[in-house]
Amino acid sequence: MWLTCSSVGRKFIMALTGACLVLFLTFHCVMNAVCICWPEAYNSICEFLGANWYALIASVGLAVLFILHICYAVWLTLQNRKARGEVRYAIEHRPANVEWSSQNMLVLGIVVLAFLVVHMIQFWAKMQWVEICGDHGSLPAAAGTLFIQEAFSKVWTPIVYLIAFIALWFHLQHGFWSMFQSVGWDSTVWIPRLKKIGNCWVSIVIALFVAQAIVFTVRAHEDYYKTNPKLRAQYKTMLAPMFLEDFGPDAAQFIEVAPYENVSGQIRQMAEQMDSDQARAMRENDPKFEGQLNTVKAAAALFEYLEEGDAQNDEMNPMMVQPQ
Repeated sequence: MWLTCSSVGRKFIMALTGACLVLFLTFHCVMNAVCICWPEAYNSICEFLGANWYALIASVGLAVLFILHICYAVWLTLQNRKARGEVRYAIEHRPANVEWSSQNMLVLGIVVLAFLVVHMIQFWAKMQWVEICGDHGSLPAAAGTLFIQEAFSKVWTPIVYLIAFIALWFHLQHGFWSMFQSVGWDSTVWIPRLKKIGNCWVSIVIALFVAQAIVFTVRAHEDYYKTNPKLRAQYKTMLAPMFLEDFGPDAAQFIEVAPYENVSGQIRQMAEQMDSDQARAMRENDPKFEGQLNTVKAAAALFEYLEEGDAQNDEMNPMMVQPQ
């Protein structure tokens, strides 16, 4: 088959998959920008992109694109090295017209791939994957801002992201214009133009990613995503479907309508009462009890996580100290 048996076909697949991944990166950058300007909307997008059939199809499609891009990159690299044979070892200096990134695309790709694994562990595995497995955990899968809080509160996260963004800039800076060249758009007039367009686009996207990582880091260390009143109210409403399933519509309505403080106090009280020996003895033969208890304990754990720094912050804030 032409796409797999010829060098031109393999380069075409590389270009096509690369173009799709470029579009995905642009979407991801815009989505992160929404989180900075409107965090509640970002969580709504995360909920929309949860374990729904369309999101799952898109995730599988992206995975296929990444795998194809990586496999064909390795294939073409090995093919080129085999074609050059020992000649490549005789080259002591890189030609002036050859970009450094073009000589190191595989290495840059490996760095980006390693970052992708870290990124998926920090976000995808805790959001969409847990929904697929049916394990809700203590943090709602749709609460993307809380996973940003968890990830960027760690000291090493912005460092890893910065290194990855630098590698991604070099990788995209060469890959952008070369994918046009691979599909036949190889003219002395347009290639210089495409290089300039690619440099501008890549620089803007990577600069935005870096700025977003900085904002996420600052806000995470300030516990913004845990203490913001609007976000807390949104996290509360994310519990409603769980309570609807285990306790009925009245409990779900209370979760959605009641103020955050009332829900937090009620859930904590329920967790203490249901987890007591007396409650367990009274509902020993109730098949719904364990499921209800797990739901309440997960909700209580969420509120405890959100409020764990409140007392300390109140002590550190002089405006909160009442006069004698």
